[in-house]
Amino acid sequence: MKIGFIGLGIMGRPMALNLLQGGHQVTVWARREESMQPLLAAGASGAASPAAVAEAVEVVVSMVADAPDVEQVMLGELGVATAAREGLVAVDMSTIRPAAARDLAARLLAKGIDFLDAPVSGGEVGAIAGTLSIMVGGTAAAFATARPAFACMGKNIVHVGDSGAGQVAKAANQIVTGVGVLTVAEALNFAARSGVDPARVREALLGGFAYSKILENHGQRMLDRNFKPGFKSWMHQKDMNIVMQSAHELGLCLPVSAATAQMYNAMVGSGLGEEDSIAILKLLERLSGAESES
Repeated sequence: MKIGFIGLGIMGRPMALNLLQGGHQVTVWARREESMQPLLAAGASGAASPAAVAEAVEVVVSMVADAPDVEQVMLGELGVATAAREGLVAVDMSTIRPAAARDLAARLLAKGIDFLDAPVSGGEVGAIAGTLSIMVGGTAAAFATARPAFACMGKNIVHVGDSGAGQVAKAANQIVTGVGVLTVAEALNFAARSGVDPARVREALLGGFAYSKILENHGQRMLDRNFKPGFKSWMHQKDMNIVMQSAHELGLCLPVSAATAQMYNAMVGSGLGEEDSIAILKLLERLSGAESES
């Protein structure tokens, strides 16, 4: 299949590489030309604009920062919609507001383009391994067209429902993971401040109902003080803001999500925005009067 890929950051680059390794013909574009070089070296073709990508492919994927960026690459000057071939399926794998995804779907459909919102979970590790969880909203026909591309990038691929449903699932995912990272950090900080070895506490918790992937994986990284970003704090702040905006639109009470969103706001405000979201442990240590290590 001929697939276009727009956005080659921490997540996009390995995802596009997995498409190449899956035997697809891949055409790429990124705002920074140097971001394209690893893909070109691996055998991808480069394009001068999103429009040029759309001219060459059957499915075009975007993986960018937020809704305004998706709108720009899809509907802006020299965007995908300006040069789309008949039958093109546009897939956005970024994390944006469900309402924004529905709006983009309607505007692209008016130009004859099927749109899927297909956000992912699994972080950089999952993007590299091709084991992402992919949550898809849109028509069944468009999903069937894009499925071979999804199969190269993820293992748990679910067509959740109509346009926007993928982003609703991702927002729910970010509630669980955002709150989960915060609670694991709180538990480990509580153990340490109580004079008990947090590593042994984590080991004990792994054997009971407190077990989670976050406790297993992120908990170990917290113990190792490994805050190298796989998913930066400012990204989780943005995602929790999406949750709270959506809750406001629906009139929903999400008290735990609200508190978690405030903690990520504080992370960014205290200069931890470029570190991994698990660096929330550092913030808790500071608030507890401890001198955190780097």
